[in-house]
Amino acid sequence: MDLTVVAYVVYLLISIGLTVWVARTLSRNGRVFIGDVLAGNEKLADAVNQLLVVGFYLVNIGFVTLYLRQTDEVRSARELFEALSVKLGVVLLVLGVMHLGNVWVLNRMRRRGIAERRHTPPVAPQGWTAPAGA
Repeated sequence: MDLTVVAYVVYLLISIGLTVWVARTLSRNGRVFIGDVLAGNEKLADAVNQLLVVGFYLVNIGFVTLYLRQTDEVRSARELFEALSVKLGVVLLVLGVMHLGNVWVLNRMRRRGIAERRHTPPVAPQGWTAPAGA
């Protein structure tokens, strides 16, 4: 079998496996932040979480497939490992950037939710009292 094809198969298996693992980790742990932002609305938190996961999959798997093409032919085991290390390194960097982007967005959403809750009085005003001495 051509070593370039082997490089493609190994690259796809590892890249897609890493993408699935990162997406599941983000989904499981990010849901806590989304639930906090949405003030306990569980159904909405689950829906937003699922939409974020789908977007994450689309962007990352799209990148993995676009980055699949190997310009040089792989002729030895050494070239196979070198090609895989470059490709997987770039995929890991993209996954890391996507992860940091997701964390940043979730944190911004959470901070905004906390700020909005601070400005909302805990109890609606019950009436009006004239100031003393007026």
